[in-house]
Amino acid sequence: MDTMLAGRFHLDSRKFAVEEVPIPVPGPGELLIEVKAAGVCLSDVHLLDGSLAPLFATSDTITVGHEVSGVVHALGPGLRRGLTVGTRVTLEAGKTCGTCEGCVRHRPCTQARTAGIDYDGGWAEYMVTPEETVVPIPDSLPFDQAAIIPDAVSTPYAAVVATAGVRAAQSVGVWGVGGVGAHNVRVARLVGAAPIIAVDPLPSARERALAFGADLALDPAAPGFADQVRAATGGRGLDFAFDCAGVPAVRDQAASVLGLGGSLILVGITPRPLTITEGLTFNYLQKQVRGHYGGFPESVSELVRLTAAGRLDLAPSITDHIPLIEAADAVHRLENKIGDPIRLILVP
Repeated sequence: MDTMLAGRFHLDSRKFAVEEVPIPVPGPGELLIEVKAAGVCLSDVHLLDGSLAPLFATSDTITVGHEVSGVVHALGPGLRRGLTVGTRVTLEAGKTCGTCEGCVRHRPCTQARTAGIDYDGGWAEYMVTPEETVVPIPDSLPFDQAAIIPDAVSTPYAAVVATAGVRAAQSVGVWGVGGVGAHNVRVARLVGAAPIIAVDPLPSARERALAFGADLALDPAAPGFADQVRAATGGRGLDFAFDCAGVPAVRDQAASVLGLGGSLILVGITPRPLTITEGLTFNYLQKQVRGHYGGFPESVSELVRLTAAGRLDLAPSITDHIPLIEAADAVHRLENKIGDPIRLILVP
């Protein structure tokens, strides 16, 4: 067999379809991965609806998918890490440009390429990837859980641990408890944040937030919302507010309930302008806004170790398994929040 099924997005016509294509061949420094599981992310929806555009695409057709796990199937020439056929792996969501010292000194790389957006990703039976993106996983970590680590978990993990630097007993608010926000709550709990306040208009999402470790779950439209946040934080306001929804109104509300020196962390993405209507008190309380994008290179390997050590159980994050051939239906379910999914998993 020299062909496979792949979920292909045609950039010129903006059409998506699962098509039969040749199985790729790994080049120097690359591996061919037999895909076992691939997550469906809101970024994939944004790519298909046109609100997220590839910056470094080298082809007019892309295989979608940046949350991938599988098994090393074939080796390209010139490998340096000693990986072998049969190794169970998950893949970092992208690769650095590899052309400057910035790949070592700065994170994330400003010229980084994202799998499934800039180059062919993992909504396929097989995927080629540079060996530096591969993270071995233990036999105890199921493929579906491993697949979501590279974005759904690593993005909020890096936001909490690195961009914000949350410490134990600091107060955290999380707006939007979907695929990313649910894990933001869990990571905040893992590092000892207290209290953790989840904010979502969906009752089911608020219930999920409490199950995932939030101390309080609020409807953003509830009367007296700000008073409830102040009461929960002893009148101090939040140390950190994480926008995991990428919605302008969320950012404005989140900023308004920050306390002295509090920071708004922009985790969710949107092409719309950032607007904060608060006036003098934003300056007086020395509030900050920090941008965040994706996970950092070490995030995936650290999370694999945490799950292997039993510190993080990702089984509750898997909403459903869907055959690869039905990828379009999975996108529809996520886009329209049918069943309020955390993560849908495509299985080749």
